[in-house]
Amino acid sequence: MIPFNKAVYLPKAAEYVEQTLKSSNIAGDGVYTRLCSEWMEQRFSAKKALLTTSCTAALEMSAILLDIQPGDEVILPSYTFVTTANAFVLRGAKAVFVDIRPDTMNMDEAGIEAAITKRTKAIVVVHYAGVACEMDAIMAIAKKYDLPVVEDAAQGVMATYKGKALGTIGTFGCYSFHETKNYTMGEGGALLVNEERYLERAEILREKGTNRARFYRGMVDKYSWMDIGSSYLPSELNAALLYAQLEIADEINDGRRRIWEFYHQNLCQYEVDLPVVPQECVHNAHMFYIKVKDLLQRQEVIRELKERGVDAVFHYVPLHSSPAGQKYGRFHGEDRYTTSESNRLIRLPMWYGLTADDLNRTVARVAEALAQSGIGKGMKRS
Repeated sequence: MIPFNKAVYLPKAAEYVEQTLKSSNIAGDGVYTRLCSEWMEQRFSAKKALLTTSCTAALEMSAILLDIQPGDEVILPSYTFVTTANAFVLRGAKAVFVDIRPDTMNMDEAGIEAAITKRTKAIVVVHYAGVACEMDAIMAIAKKYDLPVVEDAAQGVMATYKGKALGTIGTFGCYSFHETKNYTMGEGGALLVNEERYLERAEILREKGTNRARFYRGMVDKYSWMDIGSSYLPSELNAALLYAQLEIADEINDGRRRIWEFYHQNLCQYEVDLPVVPQECVHNAHMFYIKVKDLLQRQEVIRELKERGVDAVFHYVPLHSSPAGQKYGRFHGEDRYTTSESNRLIRLPMWYGLTADDLNRTVARVAEALAQSGIGKGMKRS
């Protein structure tokens, strides 16, 4: 079986983890945490990058920093992972779901303004598959209504929009370093703080509501409980694992993009839709997917692929169709594409280290599965 995902493993990572264990300094905010944060700040021109226990934690910190309160509304796509909504629902907000674009699977920027009410407190965008949302239009709407923008860039590390790193365009950017992502620390993430006014409070929230970070920098003679907060610091062991990958981030990114291009070149002849990357976007090859006719055909193709030794999977079930989504949110406007497009999508194996043999076998098996399901060649993809 060719697995859908394999986490990146580097011998250097084992060396760094061993060094950390021998140092006995395995709690958060040590040498490797600092190195990871500095790397992101320099590489992405971010004001502040705070390593966290997950992208979920980063999103939750965003909600606290924006002072989300019961009765507030937050605009986001329904086609996303549950934590995009949960972070704000936990603070008492209602999730207002907007339809997606069928080309990029990102939130349709044309539907945002009509969803804004006097209760709207934030716009949360999700850069699906490492392909940016239409950020110029979204930021213009945000400016018009004086709303902050939170970028759920869980899948967007190393991707850009008009030359700007995803996660650095809005008020906050949230990264994931989960084992399924391009760069991994097992469980982990980062919060990018892009506005000066939030920097100090973000550090306090992350340190359980204390000003311990300022104490460690010698800025105060003792640290105190200053605000609400939680323990959002990952272990140094996780940071050590991640830093070894950041050191060769371009090599990993280039390797994934070669895999993505191989899939695209070899599957573009079939009667399926392939990922669309707008001209102003540079993607990071987080995933490669095909879209078939409908849900039934998707189930057939996935079953055929598994029987042929390829672990292909579908993705999100739209949040507005779930019990919690109906309880804590509402869909604004017409669901033209969210459900129908999500029912069509199949993700293929994508991980750093896939060999030429793996790729040739996968493409051959996809061709067989498509043929078995009545999908041939020749249709111009959308």
